[in-house]
Amino acid sequence: MRRYLREFLSDPRVVEIPRPVWWLILNLFILPFRPRQSAARYAQIWTTDGSPLRAHTERQARMLRGYLGERIKAPLVVEYAMRYGRPSVPDALASMKQQGCDRILVVPLYPQYAASTTAAALDAVGAALARMRNQPALRSVRNFNDHPGYIAALAQNINDYWVKSGRPDKLVMSFHGVPRYTLDKGDPYHCECQATAHLLAAALKLTPDKYTITFQSRFGRAEWLKPYTTEVLREFGRQKTGRIDVVCPGFVSDCLETLEEIAIEGKTIFLTAGGGDYHFIACLNERDDWIHALTDVVAVNLAGWVGGEPSAEQLARARARALALGAKA
Repeated sequence: MRRYLREFLSDPRVVEIPRPVWWLILNLFILPFRPRQSAARYAQIWTTDGSPLRAHTERQARMLRGYLGERIKAPLVVEYAMRYGRPSVPDALASMKQQGCDRILVVPLYPQYAASTTAAALDAVGAALARMRNQPALRSVRNFNDHPGYIAALAQNINDYWVKSGRPDKLVMSFHGVPRYTLDKGDPYHCECQATAHLLAAALKLTPDKYTITFQSRFGRAEWLKPYTTEVLREFGRQKTGRIDVVCPGFVSDCLETLEEIAIEGKTIFLTAGGGDYHFIACLNERDDWIHALTDVVAVNLAGWVGGEPSAEQLARARARALALGAKA
C-alpha cells in the first residue's frame, strides 16, 4: 500500500504542488499514516479475485480481444496495465513489443479527459517508450465521454436497475473530483463531466429536478470541483429524501472509489443524516453493450492500421531482398 501511494502521490500530474514542499508533506504527514487507513478501506471491498478494479479490467481486456477478433480479421494483441501498481505500463508495452507489435493504440479507460488521469497515463507510456531505441508507432484515445455507445450503455445499465428496483426520488451522478484550479488552468474535465451527465439525463428522459451532478474523493484542504458528493448526500438526508440512487459515470469499472466511498461511506452519510432509502448502481464492468461500445472506439482509432497487412509470403520476399542488398539479419 505504501509503495502504491508513494508512486501515485509522487506523480506531478496528480499533485501540482512545488516538489520540495510536497516531498515534506508526503513523507512526514501522509505516508506514515495513510497506507494503514487505505488498507482498511480496501479490506472492505477485497474479493476472492483480489482487487475489483484489476479483476474487472482483466475481464474487459479479454472480452475486447474476443470482440475485436470477430470484427477485424487481422492479428491483434490486447494487453491491459495499471497506471500505478501492477501490471505496469512498461511491462505491458515490453510484452507487446516482444510479441512483434510495431503499432500500438493506447486506450486510457477514463471517459472524461483530465491531466491527472488520461495525461498521466500517456506520460507513463511516453516514459516507457523513451527507453526503447526501436519504438513502435503510437496512437491514443483522448476520451469517449460523449460517445453514443458509451452513453447508451450507461442509460441501459441504469434502466435495467430501475426495472428491478423501481425509480428513486433523485439520481446522483457522482464523478471523481479534481482541484478547482485545474479548471482555471484549462483542464476540460469539468466540462466533459457535465456533457456526459446531461447526455445521460437526456437518454433517461430525466427532468433537471430529478438528477444532480456531484464530485467525490476530495483530498486536502484546497477547493475542489463542487458540489461535493458527501455534502449533497448529507443535505438530501437532512431533507428526509425518500430514496436516492447514486451512479458514477466517470468510472467504467467498480473500484475503491465506487464500492467503498460511494456504496458504503455514502450510504452511511445519507442514512445518518435522516435519509430514507439509498441505492448504489454498479459501474458498467463487463456489460456486453459497454464492451461493444469500447470495441467501436478501438476499431475507429485503428482505421488504416489493420486489414492491409502484408502476407507472410510478402514479408519473406522483402526480407530476401534486404539480405541480397547486404542486410545482416
